[in-house]
Amino acid sequence: MDMNKKLTKSSGIALLAGLMLVSAGCGSSNNNAGNAASPSASNAANNTAENTGNDTSPISFSFFGADASPNWNNMQDDVGKVITEKTGVSLEAEFDVGSGGGQDKIALMSASGQYPEIIYAKGEIGKLVDAGALLDLTDLIDKYAPNIKKVMANNMNRMKYSKDNQAIYSIPTNVGVDQTPFDVTSGFEVQHRVLKELGYPKIRTVADFEKVLKDYVALHPETDGQPTIPLSLNADSWKIMITVTNQAAATTGAAGDGEYYIDPKTYEAVLHYERPEEKEYFRWLNHMYNTGLLDKDSFVQKEDQYKSKISSGRVLALTSDEWEYADAENALKAAGKDEYTYAHFPVTMSEQYKDNSLQQVGVDGYGISITTACKDPVRAIKFIDWMSSEEGQVLMNWGVEGKTYNMENGKRVMPADVLDRKVNDNANFAKETGIGLYSIFGAHYGDGVKDSTDNYYTTNFPEQIIASYSDAEKESLAAYNAKTWKDLFPQADEFPVKEWGAIYNMPVPTDGDYQVIYQKTQDIVRKKIPEAILAKPEEFDKVFDSFLDELKKAGSEKMEAEYTKLVKARVSLFTGKDIQ
Repeated sequence: MDMNKKLTKSSGIALLAGLMLVSAGCGSSNNNAGNAASPSASNAANNTAENTGNDTSPISFSFFGADASPNWNNMQDDVGKVITEKTGVSLEAEFDVGSGGGQDKIALMSASGQYPEIIYAKGEIGKLVDAGALLDLTDLIDKYAPNIKKVMANNMNRMKYSKDNQAIYSIPTNVGVDQTPFDVTSGFEVQHRVLKELGYPKIRTVADFEKVLKDYVALHPETDGQPTIPLSLNADSWKIMITVTNQAAATTGAAGDGEYYIDPKTYEAVLHYERPEEKEYFRWLNHMYNTGLLDKDSFVQKEDQYKSKISSGRVLALTSDEWEYADAENALKAAGKDEYTYAHFPVTMSEQYKDNSLQQVGVDGYGISITTACKDPVRAIKFIDWMSSEEGQVLMNWGVEGKTYNMENGKRVMPADVLDRKVNDNANFAKETGIGLYSIFGAHYGDGVKDSTDNYYTTNFPEQIIASYSDAEKESLAAYNAKTWKDLFPQADEFPVKEWGAIYNMPVPTDGDYQVIYQKTQDIVRKKIPEAILAKPEEFDKVFDSFLDELKKAGSEKMEAEYTKLVKARVSLFTGKDIQ
């Protein structure tokens, strides 16, 4: 396929089947939905009154977010009220529900030509670019966004859509600039009560992990009158990637690059399942299933059932990331069951491999966009710019001074009772304060960066992280001679920064052979991986080998060659290297 054809940013997630209705609050685009060339921001800005001052008159923008935001309170929280006071902006917001990621909704928007004025599209941005729905923000940023330019100063190339199309269609907002990771929330998870009873055993390999579960469930086959579940997985829709398939790469030393493995020397890309060592991870899951240590409902349960099991306290272990199960863990915290929450370990197939949770990708992530439906692009970019200011970043991270933090000897301090609510009653806390609800609306610095007052922008720094740990967490960490979970993991400086960034965010073709083949391979993965895990041990090799054969028959090699070309172009754009 011609590399100059339409491209989309993709997280590697297959489209879901049904379409959801577009909200009545979405504006209507005057552009032809089939127009692949998005208008420039300067042209769009000419369609509205020139706005060069700090206009704070009331204005409302329609907005759609591709992630669920169950704690959204229509900007009637403390932070939202201040944002409106400072900018005049209120949002008629709609968020995707469940784990859809916006796929269905944005597909329908692109087909209908009706869009909200501002959108956080995640991996579906390519559909909007192809439909001519997004403004090129280059001129707007240059004229009206000094704070965005300041935050993104050393990363302007990473905002460009692709090497062939260097328009800026979104401003990265789900990643922090100059991020210093102070903690780890991924790896393999084990309940604190399990660790304590077994004397805080070493957990470094899957064999160690398995032994802990086997030993504990033998002692406690029931939890609060229900059958104890050693390990459960969430294979509902695309979440299968998070708890099942991504772990095959993570436990065998591969970087987390979505559905692909990228050779760091040649930049050649292949579906990561083709790596022989990954077969052994799936063989281990097959063993866990056949020995009764893996929840037999893992591949048929819905996400709410999975989370319900976790919140009951009877799931001893997970193979996930904290954001994926946080709702269920927060329910345990709210119920005062801290010993049922989870510790994090860098588990791999053997000690020859390193968990790469702390490997850095640089500034590259999903972001905020302005559509052609926007009635006032200048006010919109100024709103995003204010959210990117020091004042805006401190507000969205710390809340309102005197309510959720105080200044003590020149330092921002979150009182103990506030921090306790933030950790243990997060849903209600977020609805009331707004802390944690607005980061997607502005470019921002990451953990470890200090502002002009010599205070951290975020609340994630060692002292605050340690203060937020429960007694159960502190006890577990002390037993492993660690202060934070990060201490147990291979450190960031043990890995090179990825030259290709967060590859799931890379534009890929939205039409032609690539998408057809990709969809076929995803269907095969979703069918054959569970089949291999649930097979009898003596049938595993046959099922898994047929899985690899089906990928090739579907055209995976052609797709991989095309993806490799895109990876090389991306590395060239990001680094300036001439890569053939």
